[in-house]
Amino acid sequence: MVTSTKIIVPLLFLFSSTLLAADWPMFHGPDGKNQSTETGLLTSWPEDGPKLLWKIDNIGEGISGYSSITIQNGKIFTSGSKNERQIVYCFDLDGKLLWETETGPAWTAQNYPGTRSTPTVDGEYVYDLSPLGELVCLTVDKGEIVWSRNILTDFEGENIIWGISESLRIDGDKLYCAPGGKLASFVALNKRTGDVIWKTPSLGENTSYGSPIIIEHDGQRMIITTYAKGMFGINPENGELLFRFRHEQRFDINSTRPIYHNGHLFLTNTLGQGGEGAIMLKMTLADGKVSLEEVWRNKDLDSLHDNVILLDGFLYGVSYEHRGGVFMCLDWQTGQTQYESRQIGKGSSFTWAEGLLHLFTEQGDVLLVRPNPARYEVISQFTLPEGGEGQFWAHPVVCGKRLYIRHGTFLYCYDVAR
Repeated sequence: MVTSTKIIVPLLFLFSSTLLAADWPMFHGPDGKNQSTETGLLTSWPEDGPKLLWKIDNIGEGISGYSSITIQNGKIFTSGSKNERQIVYCFDLDGKLLWETETGPAWTAQNYPGTRSTPTVDGEYVYDLSPLGELVCLTVDKGEIVWSRNILTDFEGENIIWGISESLRIDGDKLYCAPGGKLASFVALNKRTGDVIWKTPSLGENTSYGSPIIIEHDGQRMIITTYAKGMFGINPENGELLFRFRHEQRFDINSTRPIYHNGHLFLTNTLGQGGEGAIMLKMTLADGKVSLEEVWRNKDLDSLHDNVILLDGFLYGVSYEHRGGVFMCLDWQTGQTQYESRQIGKGSSFTWAEGLLHLFTEQGDVLLVRPNPARYEVISQFTLPEGGEGQFWAHPVVCGKRLYIRHGTFLYCYDVAR
């Protein structure tokens, strides 16, 4: 018995440490590709879903918002709104509230009130951007405001119809954001002070609803993000514009981040009101500038909610105007539609973990889906408990062998360990 105890205790300690070490520090994970490194997960669920470990029901009030969550060192971060104020929340891994901090006025307009962006956590600090442009840096331990600035006011930007939705990106000592203003379209700020390091001159267009990606192509690092009329690429060393590509939609909705792979860029927007759908572009770098050549177009995968993922040579995503929100698969190289399956809702979202998609539909269903280029393959599914208000638009997260689902003021935590 003594020998067994000596073996079991270290194993339990190691297991606990592994759970605490799992991080998801920004929207769509550590590299922004929305793919978890978790292993040892359930490959199917019981009929009523995986075990619910706990739920939170006090993230703001009413609709509250559509922010997802981030996780670092055993702490969970998200944002919500109440009393017409935006609030950043911090919980522990048991769902206990550690602190909450008001960061400015909330988005209360009738076109979907509540928060949009997901907080970004980096070391001792967590950063949040409100739909009204209020950018704040808070301490992780107590939620104290270190610095703040309004990117619309400071760079003479005009807010967009549904409010700023960008989730912030940290790169070394730099924090990137896109005010889309007369004084700058994109800026790099010192993450510790909020001071401007460099700024990209105005493109003469507003910002859009997407978040930036960071890539390296032919030895050149680039920041790529969307703006009202398309996307552009920037040198992260000095803010120099490397390319600009127009991809328009009547209401300037370019909200799905580009996907980069093997010298190519994928971009999509909605067909509605003159949108152009999906396009694949080949990148060529010469003399410090990038040229883009069209490879294919496909109007089927016209996504809106940043809900496209690249897996093993195939794009999986959810359409918007095309057939009213269907799950579909496209061939990365040819753009050919492999299949279109059941309607799950235009705003449905998902994340990938250990070979499977954890999908959250616009009807409040949670599905375990095998990414199969031959057919739509649902393994298991359950329905989220009633309680939250507003659309089912917050993106799910798999971290620490747990599945997190946000809806309105609620956050549900499920045990998906095998």
